[in-house]
Amino acid sequence: MSSSVDKSSGTQSLLTGQNIVYAGIAWAVVSMLFFLLFSVKAPGEDYPFWYSFSTYLLECLPFLGAALLCYRNWRSPQIASGRNVWLGIGLGMFFYFIANLIFGIWELYFSLDPDVSPADFFYVISYICIGWGMILAVLPRRLNLEWKQWLTVGLIAALGIALAVWVLLAPPVAIESEAETSLWLRTEQATETPSPLLVASTVPQVAVSPTELAVVTPTAEAPEATNLPSWVISLDKALSPLSRTLNFVYIVFDVFLLIIASTLLLAFWGGRFAQSWRMIAAATFSLYIADMGFKVYDALAKARGQEYESGGLLDVFFIFSAVLFAIGAALEYDVSSRSRRSSRRRT
Repeated sequence: MSSSVDKSSGTQSLLTGQNIVYAGIAWAVVSMLFFLLFSVKAPGEDYPFWYSFSTYLLECLPFLGAALLCYRNWRSPQIASGRNVWLGIGLGMFFYFIANLIFGIWELYFSLDPDVSPADFFYVISYICIGWGMILAVLPRRLNLEWKQWLTVGLIAALGIALAVWVLLAPPVAIESEAETSLWLRTEQATETPSPLLVASTVPQVAVSPTELAVVTPTAEAPEATNLPSWVISLDKALSPLSRTLNFVYIVFDVFLLIIASTLLLAFWGGRFAQSWRMIAAATFSLYIADMGFKVYDALAKARGQEYESGGLLDVFFIFSAVLFAIGAALEYDVSSRSRRSSRRRT
């Protein structure tokens, strides 16, 4: 019995707020250096497998750690901001971890880069859970903000909405116009300068039989699709039409979390629990930067006829977000424990 108590006390001594802050800073610095050193690649080349796997590892572990720390807060009866607050945020961290695992399998194992994957289902749930937890943190507090603070929240909301409108409306027009231009150029070239092979094909002696064309054409269209399971191909085709809808849902959630984070940052600016909630607000800002930065970069890449590959420098903000959520949960636990012990001493 005493050995189990010693083990639990030893674990608690390691999971202090100071140790978790140091570990989180170290993890963020190592991740930043890793991305700065290895994220640059030659044009037209893909990231190697070891690099992509390492980025998933650097991102998944902080989300799992943040989920466990939020679970500790939920189990603690002395947590000051409310247990359900950390239940919502912890579930959001856990579902984000599951989504990253699924997307990693989809991208690394199946070598797919779809607009929609089964991981998006868990990403949406994670956003809902994080928003639910942050709303529960704001509702019990009386938001006696000054007019300058409300003006700051309004300006942040206006900028977030403006960027969201640009992402939703501007890129499709650019992509469509470029696609129409390339189609028009191909049509003009086909009508004005016929190919010599097309002229030569009119000679009966060198004509290619239809059976030979039937054999050659399918293998040239999708040589890699035959290696995938049938259920993966059918699921990918079924989810692909949801791309536009999911993109809109993500942007709405991003703007909503941005507004909630701004309100939290101003509402918890002073007091004993200000430091932990500043970390939570900074974590939400990092998540917004990573998510919206990805959408803007992907839109610009598609407008140039390219595709965005995960593993770019912007992905480090996902790691920052998970680390800041973990630090915020640890600081909240420490402050709540100290305030409870000090109140007992006074009594």
